[in-house]
Amino acid sequence: MVIAAASEEAVPAEAHPTSEDASEIASNIKYHSLYDPYFSPFRFEPEQAYFATAKSVRDRLIQRWNETYLHFHKVDPKQTYYLSMEYLQGRALTNAIGNLEVAGAYAEALKKLGHDLEEIAEQEKDAALGNGGLGRLASCFLDSMATLNLPAWGYGLRYRYGLFKQQFSKDGQEEVAEDWLEKFSPWEIVRHDVVFPIRFFGHVEISPSGSRKWAGGEVIQALAYDVPIPGYKTKNTISLRLWEAKAVAEDFNLFQFNDGQYETAAQLHSKALQICAVLYPGDATESGKILRLKQQFFLCSASLQDIIARFKERREGKGPYPWAEFPTKVAVQLNDTHPTLAIPELMRLLLDDEGLGWDEAWDITTRTIAYTNHTVLPEALEKWSQDVMKKLLPRHYEIIEEIDKRHVNGVAQLHSDILKSDLFADYVSIWPSKFQNKTNGITPRRWLRFCSPELSNIITKWLKTDGWTTNLDLLTGLRQFSDNEELQSEWASAKMANKYRLAQYILQVTGVSIDVNSLFDIQVKRIHEYKRQLLNILGAVYRYKKLKEMSPDERSKTTPRTIMLGGKAFATYTNAKRIVKLVNDVGAVVNDDPETSSYLKVVFVPNYNVSVAEMLIPGSELSQHISTAGMEASGTSNMKFALNGCLIIGTLDGANVEIREEIGEDNFFLFGAKADEVPRLRKERENGLFKPDPRFEEAKQFIRSGVFGSYDYNPLLDSLEGDSGYGRGDYFLVGYDFPSYMDAQAKVDEAYRDRKRWLKMSILSTAGSGKFSSDRTIAQYAKEIWNIKECPVP
Repeated sequence: MVIAAASEEAVPAEAHPTSEDASEIASNIKYHSLYDPYFSPFRFEPEQAYFATAKSVRDRLIQRWNETYLHFHKVDPKQTYYLSMEYLQGRALTNAIGNLEVAGAYAEALKKLGHDLEEIAEQEKDAALGNGGLGRLASCFLDSMATLNLPAWGYGLRYRYGLFKQQFSKDGQEEVAEDWLEKFSPWEIVRHDVVFPIRFFGHVEISPSGSRKWAGGEVIQALAYDVPIPGYKTKNTISLRLWEAKAVAEDFNLFQFNDGQYETAAQLHSKALQICAVLYPGDATESGKILRLKQQFFLCSASLQDIIARFKERREGKGPYPWAEFPTKVAVQLNDTHPTLAIPELMRLLLDDEGLGWDEAWDITTRTIAYTNHTVLPEALEKWSQDVMKKLLPRHYEIIEEIDKRHVNGVAQLHSDILKSDLFADYVSIWPSKFQNKTNGITPRRWLRFCSPELSNIITKWLKTDGWTTNLDLLTGLRQFSDNEELQSEWASAKMANKYRLAQYILQVTGVSIDVNSLFDIQVKRIHEYKRQLLNILGAVYRYKKLKEMSPDERSKTTPRTIMLGGKAFATYTNAKRIVKLVNDVGAVVNDDPETSSYLKVVFVPNYNVSVAEMLIPGSELSQHISTAGMEASGTSNMKFALNGCLIIGTLDGANVEIREEIGEDNFFLFGAKADEVPRLRKERENGLFKPDPRFEEAKQFIRSGVFGSYDYNPLLDSLEGDSGYGRGDYFLVGYDFPSYMDAQAKVDEAYRDRKRWLKMSILSTAGSGKFSSDRTIAQYAKEIWNIKECPVP
């Protein structure tokens, strides 16, 4: 048992839910530790202090939350409902106190209680509600919606175990269940009065009048949990509503249980638990496919029932519901293909439950729902067999036979062009006006203001305003100072502070000591062959081989580099897991080589998530965005790196194209084939016309020599060889792009040696990042797609 520190004893335990005074905040934290306890009494270690602090911050958020939705109820504006299978929120504590402008007061309050804010913030586990860029984008969008005072809600699923926590053994990546809800989340509030029935399986009944109704099957309950999303420097606080699946008491068969049939007695309870157990369950089996489809329908149906209930609530006492007005009050946005079942589900609810005719229901649906596409990879577009759809959702199968997909926009200019010319060409010929582009963005609060306070303070000082945090275009004002030696010196100091912080973190989680004077080169994202982490590690292998061949004098003239990679390989994606294994094996050899370890380190950063990104991105100097051109829809991590003054080595793919335009071609290290060349290059390869660069062959052969251990990398390297065939023929053009990649890396080494030039490029990178604010993206959605207006709480 830990007895309270003397400083903590002096603080009275009193409720001050909305105070901004440090002493009263300390009392409010103490109050929560005593009267809202989740641990044994008299303990106030960092973990207990975190939960009490979070509850104290939540008090303030609840007040703003209630004011926001009361205001929306009075004004009755059109509202947006954002449906996404993923949200990668990151830690809520630092973000909330930053947006509420009480970070200083909370730091002081915790000091009075014998704790340090940074240490307390570290206790928070990232909410395991997403996987990668799609989920992080959704979270940036919610932050911008709240900051722009837009009337909006987010909808998602409350995953118990998320994707997975990444660990490593001698065999490579291992997946273990994420434990973020093991103790509970202090940010969520369960809404026991918001519950909707969700049906699966069953059959379609046809009445004598010809109307159709879905009946039978199994019915699971959707229970709402709300998480507050505060805006920056505004009272508006909106909701992320997460659905949990549960069965009710009457679904538990007491007779069977007492008869010893324990599993059978609780069968529906078990099925309910499966729905929100994990994000993206494996779908190699039919049961896996059905579970994934269940998840997607569960999100869509619960959310739409909630939206309709709210619409009806607003109309209470005003006569019959004027359904034609529904699209004037409701905009539903589908974040990628996972929630597209919302289209037939809204049709079903309007046709079967509300008794509307087909034409009226279809008119309402098409005016209500918009869809954003985030991929050009055919395998990432949701496809379901007719048998599975007919079995699980028989009524929707009938409805889908009548309709087709509508309202498509891309997320980068290149991506939209490819959608229109290739993936959806037939649809574009019929409905050209339905296709739009909205280039993605990131929130400058989490991705610069809060994660790099040193750099933020310098930007504010030189721009003479902190207005850039909500008007990112103001960053262009840095351009006039890019040659200023005083700014360059301050800039270098801020970047170095972030590099020191990152180096300490790397030592702590990997045991590898890295040189803060080396070039910090980072690639972090989902592990996928098209993102080409393999190109990165092959380049590192070649660099290592050349360093080994040099004399000590020659080595001393090279640019020292620390290459860091991070990201999760999906559990069943064998080649992706081989790439992760290769990075770790190369690092194990390279980092312990006394001849070269001063000039090259290779580190795999484990269990990449938002909090890890908040450490890596500010500390980065070069970032690799090297996907095969035409395959990355947008990417948003490239925007985060550029915003933090990190230079990019990359292909003309996704948002790289627009980033290069904004920051200037001279400040971007470009290589590789262009998107429109890729089909021809693949064809030439099939015809045996590819001539590999000797450096590429040398790197592969060095791996095959066994220098990095006995693991069999032949299947991985074989994928880069041959001219065609499954798992052969280098579909992602690693071999074709390797020579220009190595040439671009040589230009990086040269530029880094010229400190003044590098710092100028770094400043210009930040200065050109204004376009990539999610505030701009969301403002465009609000005006051009949703037709909603700001509704600030007075």
